Parts: sequence; structure tokens; C-alpha cells
Amino acid sequence: MDKQKVLQKKYLIMPDSFKGTMDSIEVCEIMKSAVLEKNPGAEVVTVPVADGGEGTVDCFLSAFGGKKKTVTVTGPYGKKVQAAYGITGDTAIIEMAAASGFALTDNGMRDPSAATTFGVGELVRDAVESGCRRIILGLGGSCSNDGGAGMAAALGTVFYDEAGRSFVPAGRNLDRISRIDKTASDRLLGNVAIEAMCDIDNPLYGPRGAAYVFAPQKGADEAMVRVLDGNLKKYAETVKAETGADISGLAGGGAAGGTGAGAYVFLGARLRQGIDVILDMLGFEKLIKDCRVIFTGEGSFDSQSLGGKVAVGISRRAMKAGIPVIVVAGSVADNISGLSEVGITDVFQTDPGTYESQSEMFANCRKDLKRTMFKILDKTEF
Repeated sequence: MDKQKVLQKKYLIMPDSFKGTMDSIEVCEIMKSAVLEKNPGAEVVTVPVADGGEGTVDCFLSAFGGKKKTVTVTGPYGKKVQAAYGITGDTAIIEMAAASGFALTDNGMRDPSAATTFGVGELVRDAVESGCRRIILGLGGSCSNDGGAGMAAALGTVFYDEAGRSFVPAGRNLDRISRIDKTASDRLLGNVAIEAMCDIDNPLYGPRGAAYVFAPQKGADEAMVRVLDGNLKKYAETVKAETGADISGLAGGGAAGGTGAGAYVFLGARLRQGIDVILDMLGFEKLIKDCRVIFTGEGSFDSQSLGGKVAVGISRRAMKAGIPVIVVAGSVADNISGLSEVGITDVFQTDPGTYESQSEMFANCRKDLKRTMFKILDKTEF
């Protein structure tokens, strides 16, 4: 088979979820079925993508194979819960939301000042003790604001107050930390590489920090936000004094209630864009060899989508190889500029704009996605 025919027959499909309607695995299936109906002999490679929140484990296992392991851990408010993480080879994929997410709150309780990430640390510990030597931690969907201190405590870091008493900090008492001993956690994680999927650049505290930007969504009122922000600032000061690490302005430190900062200082984690973690694991540059086109997508595409998340993470790297990237989105904002500069060839909207309600749009989203794929395949050279 000559090279031109190969180029015409290989497609890569790598969408994010269409939040509220379809997860990325289902989006992959619909896109793939459309391609194969139009090009029955095509080679179609599908890689569902998630941003570190709920669904990340399923996406990784779909792409790379592996299994789930379920363990009993501490939920966000102290109650024992069942939480699963993924294992592929010697790599564990852990969603924060599995142990510190909103779905685990008791009777709808929302108090980020009390919520803990201790269960997240228990998942990490179980993975390490099970032989995993690489951890991918998805920082998304958390209901906590403890700076990742609970997670660190579960891994062996000891926090002491001024009286020399050890305790597990939460958002409401981070300011009580006087001394930190991370000897045990450093020993546990000494031979483990940890990457945190972090798609925001918010710092730990301040106007763009964890408390002011995200805590209101987790149930904090204005007074609580001020307390939480002040405690995170004091936490950063204590961490610097005790460990030498400056997390005050760390980009992404404010992710997941400050767990980005906690993962960095106590787990030695690299904070990375989630899509880059996935592309590296895939061996993206080899995968796209002889690829005709890449289809990606998300629920809503606007100027903020050009800030470096899934679509742009893919297109920037595909651009170096000269591979076209088509974005298919539920809705597309007007007047988006700079697409070609980041390697995006074109953007298509699935919503026809004729529905009278959101529920009607949701009910038709699957057929609209397939219809849009047919339109692209019929009217372009792809």
C-alpha cells in the first residue's frame, strides 16, 4: 500500500467529554462510527480524554488497558467510603474526586473548611504499597480546601501545633501548623514518580487563589472564604519555613483546594497539563505518523479553550507534524481568533441552534454529533 493511501485511511479521535451530556468514551464511539460509515476501510484510533476529574480513570483504562482496584478510604468528612483507582502496568491513575469529591458528602453537606483529602493520600499509599512506581493524580472535582495537608498526613507527613501535638489539618485550622516532619512520606515516595494533572494556573491564595475562586462553589460564604484564604497564606509561610519550598506563587497551586501546592511540596509531584500527560504516555508523535486528520472536541468551545486545554494541547503538537486538527463542539462562541496559530484547522458546532430548550438539545446531542461528523466528512477532503 502506498503512503498516500495510508494517509487517507488513518484517523485519530481524541475528544474531551461534552459535559452534561456525553462522556469522552461515548463521544469517541459516535465519532468512530461516523468515520467508518463513510470510510469502511479506515484505520480509526480512539483515545477518550478527561481533565483529571470524574471519568479520568475510565479514560486511561480505555486508552491503555489495565484494571480498577477498590479500597476503603476516609471520605471528605471522615466517614469510610469505597474508592477505586486504575492500574496500568506500574502506573496508578487516581482521581481526587474518588475520595474527596462532592458525591461523597453526607446529606448534601458542603463545608470546605472541614473537608479533608486524607482519603486521597490513602489511595496513593495503597498504590505505592501495591508496587506502582508512577502515580498520575487527577486534581479535579474536590470538595476540600485543605492545601493537600490531609493527603500528606495519610502518607506519613506529621503536622504539629505550637504545643507539639500532632494533628491532621483541614482548611479551618491550617494556621495552627507550627512544625512539619515529612521524613516518613519522603521515605515512602522516594522511588515513585508523581504527576498531577492540573489544567488551571491559579495560585494557592489571594484574589485568584483556591479560596476566593473555588471555595464558594464548594459551599463557603464570604466570611469562610476570608478565613480559608488567610489560612492558606499562613500555611504557605509555615511550609516555606519548615521545608524551604515556596508554594506561595506556584502556578496551579490553588487547584483542588490547594492540593496542587500540597502535591508539589509533600509528594514531589510535577504539576502538568492533563493532556500533555496523556500525549506523552501515548507516544503521540509516533502515534500520529501517517495520520490523515485528528478529531477532538468538547462541550463548549470559546476563547478560553485556546488557553491550553485538550484541543489546543493536541493541536500544538500535531501542528509540528503538519497534521490537521478538527474541533467538534456542542456550542462554539462567535469571533474566536488565532485558531491557525495553535494548529486548529477548523471548528464545527453540533447544536443546530433551533432547539427551544436545553433539555431538547440534550436529548438530540448524540444524533447531532453524528450528523456533524457526516457533514465534515462529506464536505471536506478528510
